[in-house]
Amino acid sequence: MLPQRLLVVSATIGEGHNATARAVEERARQLWPGCKIHRVDTLAEMGRWVGPGFRWIYRVNVDTTPWLYDFFYRSLWRHRWFAASSCRAVGVWSGRRLAPIIKEYRPDLVVSTYPLGTAGLDWIRRRGGLDVPVAAIISDFAPHPFWVYPEVDLHYVASEPSLRAMYRARPDARGAVGAPPVVSAFRPAVKTEARRRCGLPEHRLVVLISCGSLGFGSVERAVAAGLAAGPEVCVVVACGRNEALRARLVARAKLMAHSPAQRLVPLGWTSEMPALTAAADVVVTNAGGATALEAVACGRAVLMFEPIAGHGKANAELMAQAGLATLCAGPAELVTALRGLAAQPARLAHAEQRALTHIGALDLKAEIAALPGLPRHHGARPLSAPDAFFALAATPTVAQQLGAILLLDSDLIAGSAGGDLIAGSAGGGQCPARSPEQLASDLAGRITDRVPALPMLCRQLDLRPGRRPRWLPVDDIDPGAHLRARTVGAAHGVPASAALREFFGAPVPLDRPPWQLEVVQDADTGRTMVLAKMHHSLGDGLAVTATLLGLLSDREEPRAFSDASHATVSHPGSSHVGSSRFGHRFATSWRARAVHAGRVFRGLVSLATAGSAPPGGPVGPSSPARDYAMVELPAVAVRATAREHGVGTTALLLALAGETLHRIDPAGTAVGDRLRAMVPRTTHALRRASGDDHDGDHRGNTWYRGNHTAALALDLPVGPMPLSWRVVAVADALTRLERADQPVAAQAVVDALGRLPAPLHATLVRSIYRRRFFNLITSVLPGPRKSHYVRGARVVSVFPVLPLAEGVGLAIGFLTWGDMIGVGVSTDTGLLPGASQFADTLRRAFDDLVTDASGAQKRHQTAQETTQE
Repeated sequence: MLPQRLLVVSATIGEGHNATARAVEERARQLWPGCKIHRVDTLAEMGRWVGPGFRWIYRVNVDTTPWLYDFFYRSLWRHRWFAASSCRAVGVWSGRRLAPIIKEYRPDLVVSTYPLGTAGLDWIRRRGGLDVPVAAIISDFAPHPFWVYPEVDLHYVASEPSLRAMYRARPDARGAVGAPPVVSAFRPAVKTEARRRCGLPEHRLVVLISCGSLGFGSVERAVAAGLAAGPEVCVVVACGRNEALRARLVARAKLMAHSPAQRLVPLGWTSEMPALTAAADVVVTNAGGATALEAVACGRAVLMFEPIAGHGKANAELMAQAGLATLCAGPAELVTALRGLAAQPARLAHAEQRALTHIGALDLKAEIAALPGLPRHHGARPLSAPDAFFALAATPTVAQQLGAILLLDSDLIAGSAGGDLIAGSAGGGQCPARSPEQLASDLAGRITDRVPALPMLCRQLDLRPGRRPRWLPVDDIDPGAHLRARTVGAAHGVPASAALREFFGAPVPLDRPPWQLEVVQDADTGRTMVLAKMHHSLGDGLAVTATLLGLLSDREEPRAFSDASHATVSHPGSSHVGSSRFGHRFATSWRARAVHAGRVFRGLVSLATAGSAPPGGPVGPSSPARDYAMVELPAVAVRATAREHGVGTTALLLALAGETLHRIDPAGTAVGDRLRAMVPRTTHALRRASGDDHDGDHRGNTWYRGNHTAALALDLPVGPMPLSWRVVAVADALTRLERADQPVAAQAVVDALGRLPAPLHATLVRSIYRRRFFNLITSVLPGPRKSHYVRGARVVSVFPVLPLAEGVGLAIGFLTWGDMIGVGVSTDTGLLPGASQFADTLRRAFDDLVTDASGAQKRHQTAQETTQE
């Protein structure tokens, strides 16, 4: 949709920001002839005295107290608190003044060319306003913390080094390298034609000295160096509005009138800067702002001479890094540089070519045209307390990451080469046989299409010692950084079990969104699996399941996610309406809080009386070695057996875990007949990605993300006892813990920890989430009952892969998937060798339980028949 009203936010402090604003307005008029364009001067809106005051401070700092300006500029980088507080203060100041203008003008696109204006826009955005695209165009080569704001949708910067500096200033901002933001009159042109127009000598080295509209800095020193470079040099000086400077240079030029050639041309304020820049061989400047950008746009060599304090020095450094300028620290360096360019035309041509190459692929008009379609960008957000818990619980030895193994129908994947058609696809038709690499290629396209609508997959962890963990938004996801494919088996030298250990045993990289996928085909069995792992701070098992469905399933089509908050709107005169209902809600809320407080207290008592974990079990110093195994249980049989015993499915599965521990170590469990299992329990109803399985929320979003679980400290009976008794004992223990409100208390503890100072928070989390308080981890997760397909291949089963904790060597996950329950076993082989042995033993225990239940039912029927006879 074409914009109807464009708001350009600029300021008059010199002419650089207004020059950038004019460039934006020029392209906007070309693109959208009917668009209304309004420019606002931020400083003028901030107060009548602000513009004159800021301009005076700027001149004094540059000319008289450059050390003070340098100190301020360095402090923005060295002291984050100073930069943050300064940006916050000016953001509130300018934002409050800009908000009424925006409300009245109602723009559908906002472009800022001035940092304090951008700060105000960021402030408005943070308070739920300004739901139209907002962009900032930075007219300096060196973005500093005052220039960059996380709620702005896009910052255009001048070069790749500038982009790196922008991300260093604000890792959660969004930026791109843009064309020089100058009016179209600044473009490459033939020098001789421009020189004729300006009355300059055609066959001399023309040096244009331009130090901005205020003409301050070492201009006269630059003039002297230019004249000293040789008689073949013609020095043109754009003095801007500095009439005193121009008068001194005019007087100097008169003293040189006897010279046979034109050597010095001092100019005042002129509108011929595009022609003068095109006529020059070299542009000498000292700030690196609009003048430098105009020179680069014209494809001219730039020399940065004695850069002014603060941003001038930073701009010079980044221009040099980008290969677009040469830094001349003093007159001697400038003389040398000019003589070298005059004596070696190839050097001058090379410098010009670097500038032309830089601008060659960039198009300001195209960049402005794309602004109305910018997606909404959000800055960093602190992790919620449950998410932060798992970010802080990770240790160098024990990574906190959840995983899943998706087992695909091998008949739909394997096949002859050449893409033979195989029956049985989701639609009942046919789908081509694919290699793992082909399937991964298909999934890469799905990642590109769907990840932007899946919030869990578009954020990166920002973990810094002593600070609260934050989410950094990531706008561009590279599928190659998150997905790979491989074939394993005896012929390939890597068994499937080793592939599982390699994938799940390695921590997810934290230099990108912390999730990875791997397509694995086992040549020995013909099975194809999709392995997935995500950092636990992204979400719990339910969130991982829902997100994987949204990403991979043929049936899912994720909606675009919106974080927009729905603010309560107050209407005039409504404050007195419904006061009695307000009183009722007030009383009800206090009653609810009192009830909740009672439940928390009761749960805390239960947790406190539980004490430390019993001795024994798979605990001890953690090692980096891991093993993984999986086994399937028929879901119908599990539910039927649970009904036979009069218990829930969760109790039965946990009892199987206890029975397995007993069978693996009967002697040890006979001495210590209980082990503490940490059992996560969801505190939220599962919101599936599929609208068929679950309705969405009021915004149409059905995504489940984050951690919404609390833990039960279940003393799992592992001593010798009949299996059926164990099932009943686990069910009774679960009921007691639920009635004691342990999950409510555990959630309250996690929330309270999140309010502590960051260092204390991290210390307490690591002291809690370890072997002192539990011996193993086990979780029972619900899943979809309907079939899902991945590129036509049915997902037969899904096996959860749970993380361990420091000093805890066993984690067991159960996940219902269609007509099967996938069981995933994770072990620290230094504490519990043989994950496969555990999985096999659990399956045998279930078979024995089914046999016992069937025998008991037959005995019961026989007894009934005998009684009837």
